[in-house]
Amino acid sequence: MRRWAWSTSHKDIGTMYLILGFWGGIAGTTLSLLIRVHLMHTGSGFLVTGTLYNAVVTAHAFLMIFFMVMPVLIGGFGNWLVPLMLPSPDLGLPRMNNLSFWLVPHSLIFLLVSTLTDSAVGTGWTLYPPLSSLEGHHSPCVDEAIFSLHMSGAASIFASINFITTIKNARGPHKKMSGLPLFVAAVGVTSILLLLSVPVLAGGLTMLITDRNINTSFFDPEGGGDPVLYQHLFWFFGHPEVYILILPGFGAISHVFMYYSGKDKAFGHSSMVYAMGSIGVLGFVVWGHHMFTVGMDVDSRAYFTAATMIIAVPTGVKVFSWLGTLMGGALRFEAPLFWGLGFLGLFTVGGLTGVILANASLDVMLHDTYFVVGHFHYVLSMGAVFTIFGAVTHFFPLFTGVTMHGRMTVKHFLNMSVGVNMTFMPHHFLGLSGMPRRVFDYPVGYSFWHNMSSIGAVMDYLTVNYFVLILWEAFSVQRPFVGFMHLPTMREWYSRTVILPMEHHGGRSMDSSWLWGKS
Repeated sequence: MRRWAWSTSHKDIGTMYLILGFWGGIAGTTLSLLIRVHLMHTGSGFLVTGTLYNAVVTAHAFLMIFFMVMPVLIGGFGNWLVPLMLPSPDLGLPRMNNLSFWLVPHSLIFLLVSTLTDSAVGTGWTLYPPLSSLEGHHSPCVDEAIFSLHMSGAASIFASINFITTIKNARGPHKKMSGLPLFVAAVGVTSILLLLSVPVLAGGLTMLITDRNINTSFFDPEGGGDPVLYQHLFWFFGHPEVYILILPGFGAISHVFMYYSGKDKAFGHSSMVYAMGSIGVLGFVVWGHHMFTVGMDVDSRAYFTAATMIIAVPTGVKVFSWLGTLMGGALRFEAPLFWGLGFLGLFTVGGLTGVILANASLDVMLHDTYFVVGHFHYVLSMGAVFTIFGAVTHFFPLFTGVTMHGRMTVKHFLNMSVGVNMTFMPHHFLGLSGMPRRVFDYPVGYSFWHNMSSIGAVMDYLTVNYFVLILWEAFSVQRPFVGFMHLPTMREWYSRTVILPMEHHGGRSMDSSWLWGKS
């Protein structure tokens, strides 16, 4: 561990990101189970006060977004795969890479401290004033959470600078950006989004913390401020954040589809890169669809509705390109491909409910109901998380030198698919029935769908623990590469299809053999 602490190797840092993200995922999943167990019954639930319930909801969101999905997809897989796919001996700024990682666990410590301070942060992950103001939360817990997000944002900016520098300088003099491996292109677009959006969030949080501590009134109407200004600042970050979470997953699942369809190249490779770039650009001009209920004028509503509809076009390009990649391929039906197919179907369902919510007239009726919760969990729990499991099961032999148990990983996929659908499909029915989100209790008429959702959540939690068992079994047995996943085949395939051909690197001739040794 001491060697890892000071290491600047992209492999060591990527592994530490994966371990941290694994811990954050377990903690966040446990909190989601507490929420669902509480909502299994009306009246007096498991979480005895509404304040505690709100604190658990907030901590769940922070952990899953900032300390699970982002560390795993961007930090873990980004560190491991970007240098290998370019190829480069390491990221361009290795010491900054080490710094960017170690800011994240310290950020996590501040978040955990905030949950233990007085009544904890019960604002939701959006931290809207006046609920997050001094009147709404008089204890320093919100200040600690804001400091945690500042540290996490600084880590993201450092990592983004590192990835952009590496991709720009190590991609080869004759290689266009549209010719990059899809995962590398996805990380590049994600890094640009982070670099442009995180400072806006930092500005809004800084204004909020000065409102709380030094008597400014940026968001206080009594002093001439406007709480809606905070919403604009937050969602200018918050909507690109959605694509920051899912774009690396898009890239990873593209490689899964190529590998398990036996193809050297994805269908419409350049179009997929341009589609990710388009998603990145459009992601910055649609933030207002989160704010249709704040008194927005009709012209602004029309614009944000139209812009949100347009962003479905490049997403559709990617979906049809994935289908084109699979079509006619020699498909190998193993766990990573199952995760990819599950992602494809369920993410599309989440996208279609997003088109519904993009309509301002419908959103006014569905805003802050469980329909919204169902929508973004289909996009994230079945989008980002499915891509994570698909990438973990696919790249696990490359990272560790051993393979997971084939049948166990397929059972894990099947159980998880049933569990997440049982958990989140009822949310759509609850929302259409008028059930508001972030409430401590509910009328008995909503009990059936809440009970079904809670049973699904218990199944999800057991399935996550089953995945821990799969990891333990793989490391205990030390199963070597067998069959289609034996090491020479994977190395040969990546050397031929992913790693860019470079005759010279740093003034010396090179081949790809060094990539597979130890750092």
